[in-house]
Amino acid sequence: MSDIEIARKANKKPIQEIGAQLGIEAEHLLPYGHDKAKISEAFIKSVQDRPNGHLVLVTAINPTPAGEGKTTTTVGLGDGLNRIGKKAAVCIREASLGPCFGMKGGAAGGGYAQVVPMEEMNLHFTGDFHAITSAHNLLAAMIDNHVYWGNELDIDIRRVAFRRVLDMNDRALREIVCNLGGVANGFPREAGFDITVASEVMAILCLAEDLADLEKRLGDIIVAYRRDRSPVYCRDIKADGAMTVLLQQAMQPNLVQTLENNPAFVHGGPFANIAHGCNSVVATTTALKLADYVVTEAGFGADLGAEKFFDIKCRKTGLKPEAVVIVATVRALKMNGGIARADLGAENVDAVNEGCANLGRHIENVKKFGVPAVVAINHFVTDTDAEVEAIKAYVTSQGAEAVLCQHWAKGSEGTEDLARRVVEIVESGVADFAPLYPDDMPLFEKIEAVAKNIYRADAVVADKKILDQLKQWEEQGYGNLPVCMAKTQYSFTTDPNVRGAPTGHSIPVREVRISAGAGFVVAICGEIMTMPGLPRVPSAESIRINEDGLIDGLF
Repeated sequence: MSDIEIARKANKKPIQEIGAQLGIEAEHLLPYGHDKAKISEAFIKSVQDRPNGHLVLVTAINPTPAGEGKTTTTVGLGDGLNRIGKKAAVCIREASLGPCFGMKGGAAGGGYAQVVPMEEMNLHFTGDFHAITSAHNLLAAMIDNHVYWGNELDIDIRRVAFRRVLDMNDRALREIVCNLGGVANGFPREAGFDITVASEVMAILCLAEDLADLEKRLGDIIVAYRRDRSPVYCRDIKADGAMTVLLQQAMQPNLVQTLENNPAFVHGGPFANIAHGCNSVVATTTALKLADYVVTEAGFGADLGAEKFFDIKCRKTGLKPEAVVIVATVRALKMNGGIARADLGAENVDAVNEGCANLGRHIENVKKFGVPAVVAINHFVTDTDAEVEAIKAYVTSQGAEAVLCQHWAKGSEGTEDLARRVVEIVESGVADFAPLYPDDMPLFEKIEAVAKNIYRADAVVADKKILDQLKQWEEQGYGNLPVCMAKTQYSFTTDPNVRGAPTGHSIPVREVRISAGAGFVVAICGEIMTMPGLPRVPSAESIRINEDGLIDGLF
């Protein structure tokens, strides 16, 4: 059966029963239908004095068109931990409409390791992304409105730094001219759109601890600069209060369930290639108060998602992961070894061995953060025993262990071995987490630290204007912020076509942006876009409601 057919046959429990498994009373659940709910702020505050459970991060090798199955493995591991008697919960991100209707597809796992309701999760869900989009664009509207009504703050309209957002891939909106049409419509200026998952408001919602912290961070957003280059903040525009009102319910984590009726928190959704790639802090920290094991994921490969999880999310919150699972597939490793997608079905141990260099690089990188790693081989029916053994032998040579996982076909039965290995690692207490660089390192050196230690670049290339901008932010008191690298997910380089574990390359930084409210500096590298475009044949072309009233083509 297809993923969507499996999801439709799910034997879902009422969401109140799922909440009860974690000790959440029905009165603290705000239901959205029968199978999803938000958790009240009052309940979250009531559990803050409890000890934390164990945090496990799932990451992956660099993604390929062959697929890796990171979310599938996250869900499978959560189910596997429950199967072996541990009280476990899953924490993943919400799906953006952009990739759902573009190229990537849904984000709820697959096979017999899925989170349901799958269709709702991949569409409007509980409206969080719409709320974020509205709050973001309210601020954008209030900036232009302030200028129109006299510009008391003396904003230089050439230096408005806050773009608009839309949760859709639309390259036509990357660069626009707004306020056209004469005096009644304001002062014409250049502007543009980013996708909602790249919004600083999204990042803030995912990093804020509570509503008070949310409002403070929103107020800290730098929206523009005056002619003397001094910053203008969101709180100067007086938009932070209204934005918080729009985000009040969106701030509450969403509770759903896996196919095996285990709890799953699905909340927030910044992309990892253009944002920080982790689900919300409030969802993760709440889950840690309610479960013995919390399995969360970070977007794309470990060079992006895991690095940002460690250097941004964990740094900001004091979270300390105790184990990391790196997902790999035979198929993806063969692509990293130079095999075309059309030829992946044939056994090719040499290509697997060649592609393992990419996996090895990620193992090395994770170890730099002081967290032990285990490799999950996400099994496909076309994999041969020889190919699987080649991966296991290679991982052993790197001082780690690879475990074959068959959760797509078997659910939790297929991840029992991985679950037991993760528990062994956690209970051994060997994790000693630390971020890659200290807070007081200069901003450009932080960019270099990631580029050289994680991407294995020889150098970072940046114009003088970028270096001057970073220096200016340091002088304004932002030098202690971490950096968020916006870079292609497909390669350690900025060229998406370079697979494997390349060396001898440089990382070009073409723009830097400050997210003062979220608390990081974004370095935009290479040709990465903060507003993606649709592919030649978008997934939207094959999505429709069938004669039975069901959605076809979404996943």
